[in-house]
Amino acid sequence: MATSPRTPSLISDQAIWNRVLTLHAHVERELSRAMQRQHGIGLSEFLSLEHLDQSSTNELRMQDLADRVGLGQSSITRLVGRLETAGFAYKDLCPSDKRGVYAVITNEGRQRYQEARATYAEVLSSSLNAFTADPELGPIVQALRGAHSHG
Repeated sequence: MATSPRTPSLISDQAIWNRVLTLHAHVERELSRAMQRQHGIGLSEFLSLEHLDQSSTNELRMQDLADRVGLGQSSITRLVGRLETAGFAYKDLCPSDKRGVYAVITNEGRQRYQEARATYAEVLSSSLNAFTADPELGPIVQALRGAHSHG
């Protein structure tokens, strides 16, 4: 027999990737709803506050923040503008670096992040748990959690 018995069960990288994207979309939607409903901020705003909070200097160059949140330059500018309007962050220029525009977290921004952090963790876990029994997405959740616990 030319084909191994495992061949039919193998799925392509593209099929696996599509499942990852499906899982990501479902979980991200739940996280977005929870952030908006319970804390009045979008998911990208939450992630930006997280990165700023975890920075040792309470600030990040706009480009670095954009890279970490996965947004383009114009999107991060609008996002930081929204954070500024809400009083959660402000833009600052670095005198020694003419191109260096920084986003800086405020005490209010840090407080909002701290309040939202537990919701994020809770919704993330419950969203992933909801897919553990799914025949297509369950193995991906298990693989993600397995990689995390061994790493």
